[in-house]
Amino acid sequence: MRDYYEVLGVSKNASDDEIKKAYRALAKKYHPDMNPGNKEAEEKFKEVNQAYAVLSDPDKKAKYDRFGPEAAEGGASGFEGFGGFGGFSGDGFDISDIFEGFFGGGGGSRRTRNGPMRGDDLLQRIFISFEEAAFGCKKEIKYARVEKCPDCSGTGCAAGTAPKVCSKCGGTGQIKVQQRTPLGVFQTTKTCDACGGAGQTIANPCKTCRGTGLVSVTKTLEVSIPAGIDNGQRVTLRGMGNSGKNGGPSGDLYIAVQVRAHPIFTRDGFNLYCEIPITFPEAALGAEIRIPTLEGDTTYTIPEGTQTGTTFSIKGKGIPYINGKGRGDILFKVTVEVPKGMNESQKEALRKFANACGKSNYSKKEKFFSKIFGKDKG
Repeated sequence: MRDYYEVLGVSKNASDDEIKKAYRALAKKYHPDMNPGNKEAEEKFKEVNQAYAVLSDPDKKAKYDRFGPEAAEGGASGFEGFGGFGGFSGDGFDISDIFEGFFGGGGGSRRTRNGPMRGDDLLQRIFISFEEAAFGCKKEIKYARVEKCPDCSGTGCAAGTAPKVCSKCGGTGQIKVQQRTPLGVFQTTKTCDACGGAGQTIANPCKTCRGTGLVSVTKTLEVSIPAGIDNGQRVTLRGMGNSGKNGGPSGDLYIAVQVRAHPIFTRDGFNLYCEIPITFPEAALGAEIRIPTLEGDTTYTIPEGTQTGTTFSIKGKGIPYINGKGRGDILFKVTVEVPKGMNESQKEALRKFANACGKSNYSKKEKFFSKIFGKDKG
């Protein structure tokens, strides 16, 4: 058995992202659909899947690093975890088997591979606009999933044949092995090497699925994205993941939503925030100004004497509450824009304005300097 790190072409110190990136590249390269009839590519594809099934699972990876290839015994088959996103099924190395063997437990309660097994969950990412996230939308997606082979109905057997109970393990998928040690003879439970833990053997495998009982198909779905969804949240489609085995239920499909940034608004919960520049006369005299919303512009009257940094709110114009009634607010902060590039006549008019203003027009300035220099010394 080749080293799993070597199979994926990564070092033992590789991060989860590096392992995932390497797996996706190799899975795409050796995918059966990309290499029809290529037996060598098919074996490579299964080998890559098996390696990723162990190295992507923290528990299995830790056991593999500590105990070696035996830690992956009973791991993923060539098609388990096919989507490249979900976890991989299959029984791995179980340290409890050793203790059960030492104390006569025999591992009889351990799940066998011929029992019902739930299918893997899958993950699909979609990108939507800020407005689509706010008001909801429908998106068509395509993704690969594993389904029961239509030609053998998931049995893995050619037409007119059926699997046989494994004669070595009697259908349990496990065998008991005795080991002689200096402390005596101990009994352990191992995966049956004759059937690979399946509990049954197939003499005439189905040509379509090559005896796995599963095939890869491309599905097209229309997904409803609810209004109010936020960046990074998921939509769950129950039962749309990989099909289960031996009568087990299908896994789920998770739609991870990525929301594109808005040029003006930022979002916090269900409220929207933005900054609105206003002129000095608008701030000083008060004015009716234009305010953007997700549904077009509206107007808002700011009072005279508005200071830069003042925040105002427009109720009910924010993000709709997800799966509920009502909406958040828009909160906008005004910033007074100081004019640049004034000509001489504009400067002179501003000087006259400054001279016309008394101390009472600048109460903040007066209070500030009175704290330092005392009254009437600002």
